[in-house]
Amino acid sequence: MTPMPSPPPHVAVIGGGPAGLMAAEVLARDGAQVTVYEAMPSVGRKFLMAGKGGMNITHSEDFAAFQERYGSARERLAPLLQEFGPEALRAWIHGLGVDTFVGTSGRVFPTEMKAAPLLRAWLHRLRQDGVAFQVRHRWLGWSADGALRFATPAGEIEVKPAATVLALGGGSWAKLGSDGAWVPTLTRAGIAVAPLRPANCGFDAAWSPHFREHFAGQPVKPVVAACSGPDGRAWRRQGEFVVSADGVEGGLIYALSAPLRDLIERDGSATLSLDLLPGHSAERVLAEVRHPRGSRSLSSHLQSRLGLKGVKMGLLRECLDKERFQDETALTAAIKALPLRLVAPRPLDEAISSAGGVRLEELDEQLMLRQRPGLFCAGEMLDWEAPTGGYLLTACFCTGRKAGMGAGQWLKLRQRAASTTT
Repeated sequence: MTPMPSPPPHVAVIGGGPAGLMAAEVLARDGAQVTVYEAMPSVGRKFLMAGKGGMNITHSEDFAAFQERYGSARERLAPLLQEFGPEALRAWIHGLGVDTFVGTSGRVFPTEMKAAPLLRAWLHRLRQDGVAFQVRHRWLGWSADGALRFATPAGEIEVKPAATVLALGGGSWAKLGSDGAWVPTLTRAGIAVAPLRPANCGFDAAWSPHFREHFAGQPVKPVVAACSGPDGRAWRRQGEFVVSADGVEGGLIYALSAPLRDLIERDGSATLSLDLLPGHSAERVLAEVRHPRGSRSLSSHLQSRLGLKGVKMGLLRECLDKERFQDETALTAAIKALPLRLVAPRPLDEAISSAGGVRLEELDEQLMLRQRPGLFCAGEMLDWEAPTGGYLLTACFCTGRKAGMGAGQWLKLRQRAASTTT
């Protein structure tokens, strides 16, 4: 009698964001029976939110520059990005029937600029591949015998899969599911987790009441911002930011948030240098400041000769005392390098993403936890960070893919070992 074929192994993927869904796709296409467990009422909530202002999926810049965006984690992520980087990700999106284009900044977007069509097409394909979804299932950790514990609307349940992929997200956007609640669970299990910290975030600047009242909500552009990280590396970016009631936020600030945050952690504050007139040399600014102004006030003179007004003028008055504001040399230096003191990053739950997470040395090359065979980790819950611009999503996709491939290979090795012993 021909023996009955063994059923496919069941794999639990915990977390329904891009990393988890990519792991589920790889595993399902490799023959596994996959269930995605999601704490929220639906999957992909943060993914959809990220696409509301235009779904920036990846970036088209040169790969050498691309991998540098991942800072201290770049060496570990580079092989994964080489396997499934920007070009492969675009091809995968096209396979879902969604076209992409490269914007003027080099960022890559779906043609419709939205995340929803992409997510709908992806979920349809996953269901066709046999992936099951269990929403409102919050992972609670493990039972005494190693089963996965979930809180569900019907009460607590336990599941014993053949392998597990954790893709639980970071610690920002708790209302969308990324609440970092998994950190104590893994820490109690002896897994080293770097503290979760805000990334791509705004900062507090301790504005005076007058400045806050008159300029909160106003954009500052164009400017060049610069700072030095704790390691001495010089950072410099051109762009724009927004004055908030508490401090500063926006794309230019997010691009420098990692060194600014690290400086504040080390020193208690950080100084951001702002070139308010990046199109003017210091020599030209000084000449215009010194130009005879007759009976005009200094503010009127600066507006007439240099176009300085509004929030930029407000920043000068906020950061300079009266003596320096009236000193031509000091004023010129401030216009070209205004020192803005930042005192704290905004809270983690306000950040676009988070730094910290499962330390990479805890994982093997397949993203399996060395001390817990059969348990894989992917996505933002790993200890890496990157700026906005498509880098965050690309790393989530590629680590999810790698974890899915790793789980599939590990299961095959176990099956092979079991067959040789019977």
